[in-house]
Amino acid sequence: MNPVLSTRMARLRERMAATSTDLVVIGPSSHMLYLADLSPHGDERPVLLMVSQSFAGFLMPALNVDSARQHTDLPFFPWADAEGPDAALEQLLQATGVPRSGASVVLDETMRADFALLVLDALPGAQRRFTGDTVSYLRSRKDEAEYAALKASAVLNDAAMLAGFAALRPGITEREVADVIGQFYKDHGAAREFTSICFGPNGAFPHHHTGDTQLKAGDAVLIDTGARIGGYPSDMTRVGYLGTAPEGFDEIHAVLDRAVEAAIAAAKPGVLAREVDKAARDVITAAGYGPNFLHRTGHGLGIDIHETPYITATSDTVLEEGMVFSIEPGIYLQGRFGLRLEEIVIIRNGVAEILSDLPRTAIAGGA
Repeated sequence: MNPVLSTRMARLRERMAATSTDLVVIGPSSHMLYLADLSPHGDERPVLLMVSQSFAGFLMPALNVDSARQHTDLPFFPWADAEGPDAALEQLLQATGVPRSGASVVLDETMRADFALLVLDALPGAQRRFTGDTVSYLRSRKDEAEYAALKASAVLNDAAMLAGFAALRPGITEREVADVIGQFYKDHGAAREFTSICFGPNGAFPHHHTGDTQLKAGDAVLIDTGARIGGYPSDMTRVGYLGTAPEGFDEIHAVLDRAVEAAIAAAKPGVLAREVDKAARDVITAAGYGPNFLHRTGHGLGIDIHETPYITATSDTVLEEGMVFSIEPGIYLQGRFGLRLEEIVIIRNGVAEILSDLPRTAIAGGA
């Protein structure tokens, strides 16, 4: 096992000891990728990584063993379609050494329900929970290599964003701007994660699906986009307009910029995530737009585009060094436009450091 994965496995076992966990069970997911650099094809055939204090190994369909062996040196307990997984699962559970009754088991919250029930049926009386205080806990605290990968991805995204705004012209469609950004990613060795292009009133839908709306002079433009490079994604939102800004644009843009700054100032080690949400929300509420801020302030970013921590009005998560998350307040005016400004930050050296180098200034396209 490579040094990074060995360190992660050791840290997981430390968390297991601290949380009195006997067994961690992971399905094909980003959790498995994080722990074992393996993300096998997920179908109805059970694939499981099991980790105890003394053992780690895979339940693996026999037809996937040779391919999977290229990515990990952990032992496999293979099973063939003709025989089913039960005998191999029993051998794997025996190898882990966990109590067969009343074990404390952490289940991957993203695994198939039938995989989870297969494990629970084999461990009568198991006390089960999800990965919040074990694998997810570790993933939310990024190391220096992860920081470097996320930074590189963010800087590439800066240039992709500028390419999208540079393409604005009367009559261009949202889909055509998305294609420009997608081609930029491809040309620079990145894989598009998502792109949302919102012209005019479409910006008032926080999760608008990019379509064939054509751009007109005076339309506000919102671009939310991200790509993956080096295994880690980017995510950023910027706003602008074609020609001249619509009425109210500058005021709302200024409110959102202040909200972002307030949230960044609040985001420090030891602060509850809900205090960061409150800092952004208070600015927007004081400006009279509280009801128009329709969602949480942010989400974690790592291997997944959405992961812990979540920056919500109710989150008791305590921010710590290495946590990476978005700060993305928005104000949405139905029938007119919607604006959102998004930064990805990392808690580093006691403050929230922005990963992007692109200013939040509104970007004007030529008419």
